[in-house]
Amino acid sequence: MSSLDTPPTEGRPERLTAHEARQRLEHERNARLTQLRAIDDAGRDVTDQVMSVQKEAVRRVLAEIETAFARVGDGSYGTCLGCSRPVPAERLEILPYTRFCVACQRHNA
Repeated sequence: MSSLDTPPTEGRPERLTAHEARQRLEHERNARLTQLRAIDDAGRDVTDQVMSVQKEAVRRVLAEIETAFARVGDGSYGTCLGCSRPVPAERLEILPYTRFCVACQRHNA
């Protein structure tokens, strides 16, 4: 059983506040935008195909982050889209834009 499957530890809230969620999402968005700029700056040092794949991957994550911001806004952030149970705060700390708990992510993979 991985640490993401364990119940919340004592003293830690089960859910993140909207402010905490927005902070984590902002950090993730800024990191991905920095990645895109670095890929663009790499220029011809990296093949065009590799850069294209990397850019697409970063853009997919940015789209997930934007969708997570919408979930914060509508109050559904932190609720698994698969089973409707709360996503553990530990998982949201690691992957703040996740839509699923670990069990549902495994099932959907």
